[in-house]
Amino acid sequence: MSRQRQDRLVAILLRDGGWMTAAALSDVLGVTPRSIRSYVTAVNGRVPGHPVIASGPAGYRAHPTGAALLKEAGASAPGTPRDRLHRLIHALIDADDGLDLHDTAAALHVSEATLEGDLSRVRALVRTGTDLALERTGPRVVLAGTELARRRLLSSLAHDEMDDGAFDVEALRRVVGATTVSADAFGRFKGELAAELGALGYFVNEFAVADAALHASIAVDRALQGRSLDAVRGDPEAEHERLAEVVGRLAEAAFGIALGPGDRLHLASLLLTRVVVPGTARAGAGGIDPAVETAVRAAVSRVSREYLVALDGEEFALRLALHVQNLALRAREQAWSRNPLTRSIKATYPMIFEVAVSIAGDLSERLGMAIRDDEIAYIAMHVGGELERARAGGTRLTATIVCPGYYELHELLRSSIARSLGGAVEVVEVVTRVDPDWRGIDSDLVLTTIEPPTPSERIVRIRPFLTESDVDRVQQAAARLRRARRLARLRMELERYFDAEMFVRGIGGDEQSVIRRLGALLVERGVIDDGYVDGAIERERMSSTAFTDALAVPHAMRMTASRTAIAIGIAESPIAWGDSRVQVVAFAAFSESDREAFQTVFEQFVEVFGGRDDVQRIIRRGTDFAGFLDELVAIIGS
Repeated sequence: MSRQRQDRLVAILLRDGGWMTAAALSDVLGVTPRSIRSYVTAVNGRVPGHPVIASGPAGYRAHPTGAALLKEAGASAPGTPRDRLHRLIHALIDADDGLDLHDTAAALHVSEATLEGDLSRVRALVRTGTDLALERTGPRVVLAGTELARRRLLSSLAHDEMDDGAFDVEALRRVVGATTVSADAFGRFKGELAAELGALGYFVNEFAVADAALHASIAVDRALQGRSLDAVRGDPEAEHERLAEVVGRLAEAAFGIALGPGDRLHLASLLLTRVVVPGTARAGAGGIDPAVETAVRAAVSRVSREYLVALDGEEFALRLALHVQNLALRAREQAWSRNPLTRSIKATYPMIFEVAVSIAGDLSERLGMAIRDDEIAYIAMHVGGELERARAGGTRLTATIVCPGYYELHELLRSSIARSLGGAVEVVEVVTRVDPDWRGIDSDLVLTTIEPPTPSERIVRIRPFLTESDVDRVQQAAARLRRARRLARLRMELERYFDAEMFVRGIGGDEQSVIRRLGALLVERGVIDDGYVDGAIERERMSSTAFTDALAVPHAMRMTASRTAIAIGIAESPIAWGDSRVQVVAFAAFSESDREAFQTVFEQFVEVFGGRDDVQRIIRRGTDFAGFLDELVAIIGS
C-alpha cells in the first residue's frame, strides 16, 4: 500500500475541508473506492487513539488536529518508502567513495531487490538537471558531482515536500538532513534576514527569504561536516560582498557557525536571484539587461493586445523585467524558486495564469530558457497585482439608498455605507421619500430602510443605523449579482460555441491523443488547422491546462481559429492529465475576433467546473450532447 497515496489522500481532504465520498476520492487518486477505504484505515492506524480521517454517511473528512498528529508521527516513522529514499540519498551524498549495496540494504533493513528499486528512483531524480550521476561498479555505487550539485539535490527534495502553501520547517529540516539547525534558529535567521534586506532597500519576497534560509540551513549542516564550498575565484561585485557579509553575520548569530567565503557568496548569489530593488525600478531601466527589458516589453505588449488587458504601465514593465532578470539567473544556476501557491493561483485565477503562460512562452523563445510552472505562477502574481491596481474601483456596483428623511439620518447612513462598503458599491442616489418610484430606480442595488412593495434579488433591507449583519447582507447580494451577470454572459457564449457534432463521450488516452482526437473534430469543420492542434500540444507542454480536479481546457496560445468553438470530451473514468486527473476535456479554439469572449468563456467555464458535486452531476447525466448542455445550463442558472 502506498504511504505516499495515503498522505495525498489526507492533503486532498484538508484542502477540500468538507465531506468527500469514496468515489470522488478514488477519481482524484486514480484508485478504486475499496482502496480509499483501505487508505483511510491505514492512515488512522498510524495515529492510534486520534482519528485523522472521520467517516460518515457523506463520506470522509479530515480532522485538522489528527492531521497535525499524523505529521508528528511521520517524523519518527522510519522505513516508509519516502523516508528510505531520503536516507539513501543522504548516504550517497555523504559518502565520497560510494556505498556498498549489500551493506546499505542491511543497514536499511530491506532486501537488495527493494534497494535496487530505490536506486532506480534516485537515478531518475539525479537525471533531471542536477549535474549529478550515479556511477556503479559491481555492488558499489558512487554519486558523482560537485558539492554545489549535491546541495541542489537536497534543495529539490525540500521543494518537493512543500504542497499547497505549506511550509513545515520541521519536515523540511528532516528532508534536507539539516537536523543540526533548530527550528527556532531557522525562524530567527529568516526573520532577521528579511528585516535587514528591507532596511537595505530590497523588496522582500517572503517565499524567497524562506527559501534562502533553507539553503542557509543546508550550508550550515554541510559546513559542520567539513563540506564547505570552495572560495569563489576572482573579485566578487560590491553587492555580492555586501549581502555575503549580511548572510555570514546573521548565520553566525543564529546558528553559531562562521561560514566560509564560498558559502557566504553562494548564499548571497541565491538572494540576488530572488529579490528586487525597488529603487532600481523607480530610477528607470538602469541595472536591467537591455535584452531582458526588450523581451519583457515585447511580451507584455503582445498579451495586452491579444487578451485585452491593461498591462502597459511603466512601473509594471520595469518590475517584471527585474523579476525576469532574476529568473534568468536562476535558470542559469538551476536554482529554481518554489512557489507553494502555484496550484491555488492556477485554479482560482485561470485567466491571469493563462496570461502569465503566454508571457512565459514569449520570454522562453526570446531569451532561450525554459520556465517552470512555479516560475509562471510568480509571473501571474505580477500580472494579477497589476490588473487589480488597474481595475481598482472599476468593479463596484451602483446602489441607491432609500431612507425617508428625518433630520440628517440619510446622510449618516450614506457615510456608514461608504465607510463599510465603499470597495463593493458606489452610492449614486439617495431617495428620502416614503413613497419612492421603485420601478424608476435603475441602479444595480437598492439599499432600503423601508419595506419594498415587491421583494427583489437586488433590493436589500437594511437598518437606519448600519449593522455588521446589514453589511454582510449587502456584500452577499452584491456577490450574487456579479456572479449572476457573469454566468448569464457565459451561458449566452457557450450556446454559441458548442455543437452536438463536437461532443465525444468515452475519451481516453494521454493528453496528446485526447487533444488530437478533439482537435480533429474542429479541423474537419474548418474551425482550425493542424497547426492550431500542434500549438495546443505545445502549450500543454509548457504548463498543464488541468485547472481543476475534473476539467482540462487545452488550447493554443495564438487565437488563429476561423471562429470560436469548443469541442467537449467526457471520460467514463478520470484520466491522467499532467499532475492531475480529469474527466472533462474542453478543447477551446478561439478566434482573433472573439478576444473578449476568451476571457468570459475561459475563466467562468473553469469556475463552473470548480464545484465537485456540479461536475459529477454533469458527468453522470451528460450521456449525450443534449443532456450535457441541459445540465451545464441548469447549473449556470442555479
